[in-house]
Amino acid sequence: MDHLKHLRESRDLSQRQLADLLGLSQQSIYKYEKDLAEPDFYTLKAFADFFHTSIDFLLDYKPDTCAYTIRENGPELSPSEVHHLNLYRRIPKGVQAAFNVILEALTSKEK
Repeated sequence: MDHLKHLRESRDLSQRQLADLLGLSQQSIYKYEKDLAEPDFYTLKAFADFFHTSIDFLLDYKPDTCAYTIRENGPELSPSEVHHLNLYRRIPKGVQAAFNVILEALTSKEK
């Protein structure tokens, strides 16, 4: 669970602090981060809720097919726009929300 360590460190939390916040042991956090153990569903849900992300992201799960993909031949989208929109859809919802705030701030200054 590579993403778990990154998410924990992005919040400036030690393994002990995260464990205490979620009612887990520091040893469990260590094992999850080192892929020495796998958390159960309820622990995954607790991580996802705490970090405002999806279980798919925590597990680095990427489905082979997407329900909807933006195509380059769509209306008025450049190849670069298609690429960036598809990247945007792969990031966690919490990161999307932060990105949206930044984008709104940048575009409101241009007006």
